[in-house]
Order: sequence, then C-alpha cells, then structure tokens
Amino acid sequence: MAVVNVTTSPGLRVTDHRVDVPVDWARPDGETLQVFAREVVDPAKANEDLPLLLFLQGGPGGKGPRPQRDGWLPVALRTHRVVLLDQRGTGRSSRVDGADISRFTDPAAAAAYLRCFRADSIVADAEHLRTTVYGGRRWETLGQSYGGFITLTYLSQAPQGLAACYVTGGLASLEPSAAEVYRRTYPRVAARVRRFYDRYPADADLVAAVADHVAASDVRLPDGDRLTVHRLQALGGDLGMAPGVDELHWLFDEAWADERRADRLSETFCRQVAERTAFADNPLFVVMQESIYGHGAGGPATGWAAAAERERHPEFAETARPLTFTGEMMFPWMFSEIRALRPFEAVAHALATTPGWSDLYDLDRLAANDVPVAAVVYHDDLYVDAGLSLRTAEHVGNCEAWVTNEYEHDGLRRDPAVLERLLDRIRDRGGPLTG
Repeated sequence: MAVVNVTTSPGLRVTDHRVDVPVDWARPDGETLQVFAREVVDPAKANEDLPLLLFLQGGPGGKGPRPQRDGWLPVALRTHRVVLLDQRGTGRSSRVDGADISRFTDPAAAAAYLRCFRADSIVADAEHLRTTVYGGRRWETLGQSYGGFITLTYLSQAPQGLAACYVTGGLASLEPSAAEVYRRTYPRVAARVRRFYDRYPADADLVAAVADHVAASDVRLPDGDRLTVHRLQALGGDLGMAPGVDELHWLFDEAWADERRADRLSETFCRQVAERTAFADNPLFVVMQESIYGHGAGGPATGWAAAAERERHPEFAETARPLTFTGEMMFPWMFSEIRALRPFEAVAHALATTPGWSDLYDLDRLAANDVPVAAVVYHDDLYVDAGLSLRTAEHVGNCEAWVTNEYEHDGLRRDPAVLERLLDRIRDRGGPLTG
C-alpha cells in the first residue's frame, strides 16, 4: 500500500491510493495488477473520524468519477469520507485496452483473463483496499447502475465489510440471464424511440434520410472507420438518460453539411458520431457487457444475447423506417468495425460462446442479510428492468426499495436529493451497522 499523492482544492482534499492485487484471487501468488482509489474529504473535516463511503461506479468497465464540487458528492462529504474506486481494468488502475489484450495469442486464455474482471473480483479488490488501507473498518457503499450489481455480490461474498448499502438504478436480477434481460429491454427501447419521434416529429424523416445516405455511401468517420446504419442506430445508447432524447435531436440537427443538397454529412456530425460510438475510453464497457449476466459453474454462455433477441424485433432492422435506435446493447459487428474494439474481437467471441462462470450471488446469504440496504428503483429505467429489481428487493433481507418515475437512469447524477433521501432512509431505520 502506498499513498501516491495528496492534493487540496476549494472544498476537496484528495488522497490517492494504489494497492497491488492478484489478477485471479483464486491464485494469489500469480500475476498481479494495481488498483487505484481516490479518497475525498471536506478539508475542514480532514482530521475527523468520519464514516467511509465507497462509490461503486456503473459500467461495466467504467472508471470512478473524477471529484468535483457538484452532483451527489457534496451531499456525501457533509458526513462521510468518500472513496472513489477505479475498478480493475479502468482509469488509473492497471488498464485493459487493445494493446494489453493483444499480448494474448490464444482467445481462450484472453477470455480467462477477462473473466477475472467481473463483480466478484472487484469485490475482492475492495475488501483488500478496506483491510489494508482503512484498517478493516466497515464502510458504506453507494452503487450506481452496475455498481448495484457489485453491491449484491458484495453482500453475498463479504457482508462483514459493509455497514450500509445505497443503490441507485442497479438492483440486478438474482437469477441473471442475458437472454431474459434483452427480451425485456427491446420493447422499452422501442417505446423510448417512439417518444423521441413524438417529441421531434420532423426527425423521423431527417434520420431516415441520413440512414439512407449512409447505406448508399462510403461515409468515413474521422478515425477512418466506415459509418454504417447499425452504427448510426447505436447512437440510442443514451436515450435512457435525462438529456438523451434532446441530445440526439440536436446531434441530427447538424447532420448535413449543406441542407439545400443533403448529399454530404457534416464534419461536426461525423466527429460527434465517432466520439459517441468509438468506446476508446472504455472498451471493457462493450467487451464485458453481457458477461455481467453469467453466473455459476453451470451457467450457459451468454451467446450474443442482444443480437439474438434483435432478430425477433423487425422494427430494429436497418431498413425499417422510421429508423429505430438500439439502446445499451452490444453486437458482434462492433468488434470488426470499430477501431478501438478490433483487438478484442476474438476474446469477445470466446467470452460470448464459452459456458461456465464464477458465482456472483448467494441467494441464502442475501435472504438472511442484515446489512441495511436502501435502493431507488426507477420505474421507467431503460437499462435495468424495474420488475426484476423489485423481485430482487423482495428477496434481499433488510432491503427497502423506493420506486419513482421522477428520474431517468442518471437520477443520482442529476439531483443530489436522490442520495439525501437514501441516506435518510437508512438513518430512519437505525443507521448503518457499527463495529
């Protein structure tokens, strides 16, 4: 363990930590990697014995947020010392990118390596950080989206490290199935796209014209990738966020270089499409997306579940008009057509087609859970099915769910009141565990 750096800015005192951990926690003497975390505290309270709050980032493959005095963080800093973890493979933890994965010549070996980057390993990393850096004190966790999935694994594997858990839009199904998730997701995405066209009716013809142009032309993005219709459809990934519908509209508002001719896409449009669909900063988000639903030694291969389910929904065809955007769904074509993902093509196929997984959830332990859990379930969540979330809330002991349609999936980031309400709910039930 080493303190890397301490910095102070207005309202924030930040301490950087790095710890060495094994790639495979089942082989502690094998290859290692580094895990990085930032500890943030109000400078006026830096010497106080404050409770710890570990933030578990959404994703998979997402780095922890960089601390700023906005959003939920100032709420947490009133009472807590906050730990922002860069999950293994992301941010300033030992990063997995195309260059790293290219060292593997055997796709099966690369897949075995990436299977060590799932929620169970992230929990083991967090426990190592808690015991080595923070002396084994229980801490509270705040899990956003995939961070809620990790929370359920934490409650299954190491509840002794937890004082309380707050979950925002991330109560996963305890019987994970990628096929079932996407069976439920496609109708919600189609409905969200209809909402987009209802708000901006003229965009139906505009998007169709752009799609027809892309299908008939060799349109190149700034990095040289060819723009295809299915890549255009992937722009729907943010439709589940509060500003997503409006942002998509304004993106297409500048689609044409010259609206009088509508025969060439603007450089502004192509640059933004590339940025939104390149995944250069977070390739693991795509590579690991379906693997988060693999569970148990007898668990089936995920089998490119999003692609398989798409075939059952003709409204998502590239030739359908109005064009229907896809949501947070990953497809095999991405690994041959997107520059940052090409090095992962063979390992992505191996991950998708190989059965058998580590265990993520212990149903008996979760049912007997005594760690207080407060979770917000977004009724209209595009990414995490509310019905499955409520089923999980009923199974997990000492778990209270707040169901609301006030927010989209990014409610925590948009409104500090979300965290305030969850903190109050735990406080009103006797507060976090101690000892």
